[in-house]
Amino acid sequence: MTPPDACDLLTIGHSNLPADRFVTLLRNAGVTTVADVRSVPFSRRFPWFSGKALAERLMREGIAYMPLGEGLGGRPRDPKLYCDGVADYDAMAKTPEFRADLDRVIDDMRYTRLCLMCAEREPLDCHRCLLVSRALAARGVKPCHILGDGTIEPHAATEARLLKLAGGGDADLFGDPAGRLAEAYHRRAGKMAARAKP
Repeated sequence: MTPPDACDLLTIGHSNLPADRFVTLLRNAGVTTVADVRSVPFSRRFPWFSGKALAERLMREGIAYMPLGEGLGGRPRDPKLYCDGVADYDAMAKTPEFRADLDRVIDDMRYTRLCLMCAEREPLDCHRCLLVSRALAARGVKPCHILGDGTIEPHAATEARLLKLAGGGDADLFGDPAGRLAEAYHRRAGKMAARAKP
């Protein structure tokens, strides 16, 4: 298991975790601030993960709550940020709002143990990995993902799983590794990204 201090920041998906288990995972990883990157910080099925209730619970636990869904959320409001009805992560990563919130995350990492939070348990099913962590890694940040069992997976290991899922793990030993990884990200995002509302 990767020690939390080997990571610059963490990510987690709340999924259907009980509130106490969620807090335990954060505490075990030394998290002091949760940055909520959901576009809509609300859960009907798991109301303890709705923004206000979550912020109150985290405050009682001594963990700060920071909403960043406007700039780093996976469901853009702007219809120009969709391609063929699917959220276009490449276009989203170029917006001033995304870049500004990414700068804020990098600045805040200096004085708090930050954890990006979204809903999906599996990082490869979520924009927090496929969009935000990818952009952070490109800036030299070392993200890691807290998995449901408490394991902390370095983003590089998550990318290796992504390549394997895409069928490009060890294939084409003489090809362009960066190109294969970019294509794997693109394909996975096409399957997992938000769809435009009709």
